[in-house]
Amino acid sequence: MHFPGILFLALAAAPVVLLFIIHVIFRAPRLKEKGSPADHDIAYMEARMPAINGKRLYGWWLPVPEADVTVVVMHGWGSNMELMLPLALPLHKAGLNVLLVDARNHGRSDSDSFSSMPKFAEDTGSAVDWLIERQPGSAEKIVLLGHSVGAGAVLLLASRRNAIAAVISIAAFAHPEWMMERYLRRFHIPGVLRRWVLRYVERIIGHRYEDIAPVHTACRADCPVLLVHGREDHTVPVSDARAIRDNCPEKGIELLLIDGAGHDSVESVEQHADELIGFLQRHHLL
Repeated sequence: MHFPGILFLALAAAPVVLLFIIHVIFRAPRLKEKGSPADHDIAYMEARMPAINGKRLYGWWLPVPEADVTVVVMHGWGSNMELMLPLALPLHKAGLNVLLVDARNHGRSDSDSFSSMPKFAEDTGSAVDWLIERQPGSAEKIVLLGHSVGAGAVLLLASRRNAIAAVISIAAFAHPEWMMERYLRRFHIPGVLRRWVLRYVERIIGHRYEDIAPVHTACRADCPVLLVHGREDHTVPVSDARAIRDNCPEKGIELLLIDGAGHDSVESVEQHADELIGFLQRHHLL
């Protein structure tokens, strides 16, 4: 086959390959819980929460008698709520109710068409709605805590709801377009094709990147925000956290940097639970 024919076939095949990569990106691996809060001698209740599209979410409700502040916890991509227990348990021990939830396509929650940060935000919102309806005495003040994609999701939800008391956002990326650019460059995809992928994904998720980017939603959130980021995070560089903080200096977004922690180093963040609790105390949530 002559070179022009080879080139034509390569160009024709490129979109197919890119579509395959895109759908791999949006197919989160499902990791089901193997343990529960009972393994840590914590009393809890299993919760089934209605979600978007008639789906149901699975969660754990960890109550504290007479506490009126609840932390709603959202995990990251391909994770589950059990992996967030190292962060949830110190908050519970400090006297806060905790509601952990699995996003759709994760843990024991229902499957859906695809996962995205806005869908994580929808699921966090469904958990908040369940809390207000089923545990109203515990929902006087609601704190959102999320990791990675969940970190972006809680900022997005807080930018849309005025009733959120505070947000703790761990390892959030600053902008979905920056994040995807970094990912696609690893495949050595030419710039023109990267731009095509970015626009295609934007259409699929149904939201403009600018509207959902944490660098903007953190500024729109009408509550105190604490960003937590590992200095050794090679998935989302610490410069993303600084970009979020610095985009609206007048808001006073706080940033906690953790030495030696990578993107998934929840156990390293656990060692700084006292600083998370201190943030909540400064804002009269404990």
